[in-house]
Amino acid sequence: MTRTPPTTVTRVRLWRWRRNPLRRHSDVVEAWIVLATWVFAVLGGVLAGLAAAQSADAAFSARRAQVHAVAAVVTDDAARTQATGSGYDDGRVWATVRWTDADGSVHTDRAKVPPGDPAGSRVTVWANRADRVVSAPVTGSAAALQSALTGVLVAPSAGAAVWCAGWVVRSRLIRRRMAEWDAEWKQMGPRWGNFSGGRG
Repeated sequence: MTRTPPTTVTRVRLWRWRRNPLRRHSDVVEAWIVLATWVFAVLGGVLAGLAAAQSADAAFSARRAQVHAVAAVVTDDAARTQATGSGYDDGRVWATVRWTDADGSVHTDRAKVPPGDPAGSRVTVWANRADRVVSAPVTGSAAALQSALTGVLVAPSAGAAVWCAGWVVRSRLIRRRMAEWDAEWKQMGPRWGNFSGGRG
C-alpha cells in the first residue's frame, strides 16, 4: 500500500513587505508605489468614467431644456431627391417651413423634411429659444447609450494616465537605486579581493 505524501500549502509571501535582511527601504517604497498605482488607476478610471457619463447626460438634459418641438407647415413643395454633395445623408431634403407660436407670432425657417412632401404638409420641427430650427435633441435610450459610451471611453484613458504617472515615478526610483548600487560597488569593488581571500 502506497502512502501519499502530505500536501503542503505554500503561502504567498509579499517579500517586499516582510522582514528580510536583504530588503532595502527602496524595495518597500517601490511596492507601495506599485500598489497605489494600480488602486488609483482602477478607482480613478471608474470615477472618471462615471463623471464623464454624468456630464454627458447633463449636457443632453440642458440641450433638451433649450429646444422645443413645434408643428410646422411646409410652404413649398419639397424636392423629390436630395441635392448631391450635402454631406451626411439622412434621406430627407431641405424645405421652407412656417409655424405660429403660442403668442401668435409667425416664424419661417428651413428644415429637413421627407422628400416629395407637398406644400401644406404638416411636419414637426425643433426650435430653439431664438425661434430658429435646430436639430432634434438626443433623448431616451440614445442619450443613455451615448452617455454610457462616453464613460466607457473616458475610464480607460484616465486609468492609463494614472498608471503612466506611477510608472514614471517607479522608473525614477529604479534609476536612483541603480545609481546607489553603482556608487556602492565603486567603493566595495576594489576591496572585493580581500573579502574573497584574494581569489576574486
